[in-house]
Amino acid sequence: MGYRKDAINGISWMVFLRGITRSLTFVRLAILGRILTPTEFGYFGIATLLLSLLEILTETGINVFLVQEKKNINEYINSAWVVSILRGVVLGIIIFLAAPFIASFFQSPEAAGVIALTALVPLIRGFINPAIISYQKDLLFRKEFSMRSFLFLVDVSISIMAGFMFRSAQSFTWGLIASALVEVILSYVLIPLWPKLVFETDKIKHVITKGWWVTLTGIFLYFADNGDNITVGKILGSGSLGIYQVAYKFSTLPISEITSVVNSVIFPVFSRFSEDKARLRNAFIKVTVGTTVGSLVLGTTIFIFAGPLITLFMGNQWGAAIPIVQVLVVYGVLRTLFGNFPPLFLSVGNQNYAAQMTLARLIGLAIFIIPLVTHFGMIGAGYAMLISMLFEIPVILFFAKKVLY
Repeated sequence: MGYRKDAINGISWMVFLRGITRSLTFVRLAILGRILTPTEFGYFGIATLLLSLLEILTETGINVFLVQEKKNINEYINSAWVVSILRGVVLGIIIFLAAPFIASFFQSPEAAGVIALTALVPLIRGFINPAIISYQKDLLFRKEFSMRSFLFLVDVSISIMAGFMFRSAQSFTWGLIASALVEVILSYVLIPLWPKLVFETDKIKHVITKGWWVTLTGIFLYFADNGDNITVGKILGSGSLGIYQVAYKFSTLPISEITSVVNSVIFPVFSRFSEDKARLRNAFIKVTVGTTVGSLVLGTTIFIFAGPLITLFMGNQWGAAIPIVQVLVVYGVLRTLFGNFPPLFLSVGNQNYAAQMTLARLIGLAIFIIPLVTHFGMIGAGYAMLISMLFEIPVILFFAKKVLY
C-alpha cells in the first residue's frame, strides 16, 4: 500500500496548521511586546524553562510507543492514562514547591508567582485522553489540524486578553491553562474510546521501558535547546533572557516549522514501511531535499530583513535582538537541514541513535556556552548554539548510513 498520498495530505494539513499557529504567535508577540517589558517576557521564559525541564525528565515516551506499536493500541490506553495522570500530579507539585528557589537562582524573585501558576498546566494535561494519539497513528491529519488550531487560538486569545487585564507575565500562563483545559475536554468529546483508571502493572512497565530512550533523548534535547536560555538568564539577567528568547523565536521558529510540520507526518508514515530499507531511503531523500530548499529560502529572507521585521513587529525597544537573529537564523537552517533524522531513527526503533546525536550537540554547547556568553553577551549564546551543530552533524551522518544502507 502506498503512503505518498497520505504523506502529502498530512504535510498540507500540518503546513496549514503551523501557518495559522505561527501567525497567531507573531500577533501575540506584537501585541504583548508593546504591553509587557522584556523583563516580563523573561519571567515567563524562566517559568517555561522549568516546566519544559520537568516534562522532559518525566517523559515516558507514551506517544512514540503508541505510534510505533504495530498492534491495536486499545489495550495500552488505560496504562498510558494512569502514567500520564501520575506524571502530571508529580510535575505540578514539584513546580509549585520549586517556584521560589528557581526565581532565586535567576535572581528574579518576581518570577516566583508566574512559575507557581504554571504548575497547573501539567496537572491539567495529565488527564488528557491518550487515545487522542490515534489522529497521528491513523494519519487523520485533518482532524489533528482542526483540534490543534482551535487549541492554539484559545491559548493566544486568552493570553492577549489577560495581557490587557493584568499587564504581567502571568498572561502567557493563563493562555496555557485555558488551552490545557479545553484539550482535556476535547480529547473525550472527540474520541469514543475512554480510558479507565486501572493499574495494569505489566503494561505500565512495558510502556515505560519502551520509552526509555525517548526520555533520555528528551533530557539531552532539553539542555541542548535550552542551555543558551539558562546561561543567558543566569549570567545576564531576565531582561536579556526576554530579548534573547524573542530573537530565537523570530530567527528559528519560522524555519524550524518546516521540520516540525514534516516530522509530525513522516514519523507515522515511515513507521508503516520501516522494514523496507530501499523504500525508506527513497522517501527520506525526497523529504530532505524538499525541507532543505524551503529552509534555505526562508532563512536567507529572515537574515536579510531581520532589522525591519523586529522593528515592525516588536517596536524599537527590541532593537538589541536584531544581530542575535542573524546569528541564530544560520543555526535554524542547519537544524532544519538535519532535522529529519530523528523521526527516521525512531521509525526503525533506534531511539538510541536520536539520543546519541543530541548528546553530541549538548557536549558542544556545554564546552562553549559559558565562555562565549561571558565574553560576547547574548550574541555569544547564538555562536555557541551554532558551534554545537558541528559536534552533532558527524554523528548524524554516521548513524544515517547504518539505517539507510
